[in-house]
Amino acid sequence: MKKFIKLLTGKSSGEEKDASAFYNDLAVDVLARTLWGEGRGEGPQGMEAIAGVVLNRVNIAAKKGGYWWGNDIISVCQKPYQFSCWNRSDPNYKALQAVTDKDIHFATALRIARRALAGALDDITAGATHYHASNILPDWAIGQEPTITIGHHIFYKLKEV
Repeated sequence: MKKFIKLLTGKSSGEEKDASAFYNDLAVDVLARTLWGEGRGEGPQGMEAIAGVVLNRVNIAAKKGGYWWGNDIISVCQKPYQFSCWNRSDPNYKALQAVTDKDIHFATALRIARRALAGALDDITAGATHYHASNILPDWAIGQEPTITIGHHIFYKLKEV
């Protein structure tokens, strides 16, 4: 990442650290907003599971040298139609943009996101890369074996990944 930042910014070593810290803060914010938008009603364990899905996707992309759903936390979270809270037509979208850490669920999401980026979050999903609410059955889930159900979300590690 250092090399990329240096090429991107053309900055010196100290400025690279500033850019890296800025990106890390942005990644925490985007992940926390994703956790809040997708899982605030599922409690900390549900938000941790959603964070696990994001991290599993990032790890797979890193191993494969890139993947269609994005290569880092921000691009994975904001990939169109992957996490519905980021869809502009979703009722959560405007609330997602406005939420602050004064909201107890967002404060929790921020703590979980910081732990996730620090590598201090266990994967309670057994490698899941996808999930859906239990009241729907998307086409991609048909014939797939769930890894775990947490609250109202069912998690899967898709076979073709």
